[in-house]
Amino acid sequence: MHLADRPAQRRLSAALENLAVTFRGMTARPDEHNCECHWGSAEELALLKTPDVELDPDLLRRAWQATDWTDHAAVLRRILPQFAKVLVAGRAEPLFGLEEAGSSFARGRWQQWPDDHADPVREFLHAWWVESLTDPDAVVPADQVFVMCVEASGTLGPWLADWEEQTGHLSDRRLAEAAAEWEYELLGESLPWSVGWYEHDEDKLRTELVSWLLGPGAKRLRESGASEDLQHRIRLLGLPGDDRWMDPHWPGHRY
Repeated sequence: MHLADRPAQRRLSAALENLAVTFRGMTARPDEHNCECHWGSAEELALLKTPDVELDPDLLRRAWQATDWTDHAAVLRRILPQFAKVLVAGRAEPLFGLEEAGSSFARGRWQQWPDDHADPVREFLHAWWVESLTDPDAVVPADQVFVMCVEASGTLGPWLADWEEQTGHLSDRRLAEAAAEWEYELLGESLPWSVGWYEHDEDKLRTELVSWLLGPGAKRLRESGASEDLQHRIRLLGLPGDDRWMDPHWPGHRY
């Protein structure tokens, strides 16, 4: 199938190109520094202060994972065009999950950037998220893209709204896959990923996700053809602890 026949892929390709144009020529601050023993060499640091030079994969990874930049926003703008392509291709290689990449976006406080910088980032995240829901050949699983977007923005609302707009069978199937990944932690009163940015409220995110799964998500799960066992496990999220554990459909999870 050609790109022209896949609107979500077209949108994502345009978003990536817009990032490349918007952040062309960006560099880290001239006085930016990091530990040569633990982060990298002076020569590698100099590359972050040189515009539009592609970084080798290991240097790119160290750049977005580092938490101690003087100006993380400037570093993020420098690497964004390449970083976004690596994310979409599934080559980011976080230690734990894509929430780490989302935390890198959050540390850059991209939502506080001027509109001409923040809007292309927002459009990239939405375009990638919708592509993961609707493209059968999407490289990165939708539940991982969702986590990345939530951690990058600190909120579930915009991403759940996108999910509600995408009503096709594939989007419903992606929900069943995500629910299967999440139900164990959710039933244990935990968020199914690690909150990597201290300003994000883990309890609030979990409560909002559970509420959506019990409301619009439950109907979508039925339409997706999800197993009755999975639907029952999601239903159990609406029960208080004792009732949940005594329910005949309790899966026997131990925490």
